[in-house]
Amino acid sequence: MPVAEINGQNINYEDTGGDLPVIIWSHGFLMDNTMFDNQVSAFSDTYRCVRWDERGFGGTTATEHFTYWDSADDAVALLDHLGVDKAVFAGMSQGGFLSLRAALRHPDRVQALVLIDSESGVDPPETLEGYRGMVGHWMSGEPLGDVGEFVAGLIIADPTLNAEWIGKWETRRAAGAEDMEFAAETLLGRDDITDRLGEITMPVLSIHGEDDQSITIDKAEALQAAVPNGKGLVRVPGAAHAPNMTHPEIVNPAIADFLASL
Repeated sequence: MPVAEINGQNINYEDTGGDLPVIIWSHGFLMDNTMFDNQVSAFSDTYRCVRWDERGFGGTTATEHFTYWDSADDAVALLDHLGVDKAVFAGMSQGGFLSLRAALRHPDRVQALVLIDSESGVDPPETLEGYRGMVGHWMSGEPLGDVGEFVAGLIIADPTLNAEWIGKWETRRAAGAEDMEFAAETLLGRDDITDRLGEITMPVLSIHGEDDQSITIDKAEALQAAVPNGKGLVRVPGAAHAPNMTHPEIVNPAIADFLASL
């Protein structure tokens, strides 16, 4: 995949190209741009699909402290690099965190938002403590074992996909765990932007797994109630934290209908 040198980073990305409306896909924590394989396959005939690896994941390294505001700037700078004026920002979990911040900082660049299992708030202290334990295990160098199974179950909850992603995580850890320190600091120390949701005036669609335990669906309900131009919440029965991977037959038509309405 090509690399864009922007904001002092080497951002790994993929661009389907063409003179089409643009969607920029931003992945969740521990994931990479390939989590949107089903969506790029479904939409690349009618939309220019840009997907990228955020700092600390996939083919993009993290070498210093950063915030999701920095990640939002990365996404917009990637659009600049590609000569794209405006795009629909579609983000899963942390991809949604940065997309919301892009909408606040760069509203002229964000046509609309698709938020997949994301929220505007922060995690309670007890959840943060559990995440810190998982991050510590990741950085210890010990086999992921039951921790890997637990995390994959939280995010994906599909036996075949769980095994595939645990294998990817082990490969990345073998290459060095330093990225995780910065990426985890960003996730666990993010700011709460709930009181700014009223400033986000572009159309916002939420899609959420009904069985998501990482970000429960009530967070998406609250976000839709708070944004001025909310276009509804699509509930995905039986899905955990990454319904775009496990239930594309529900997620893709919902996104297609939303895009057609813009």
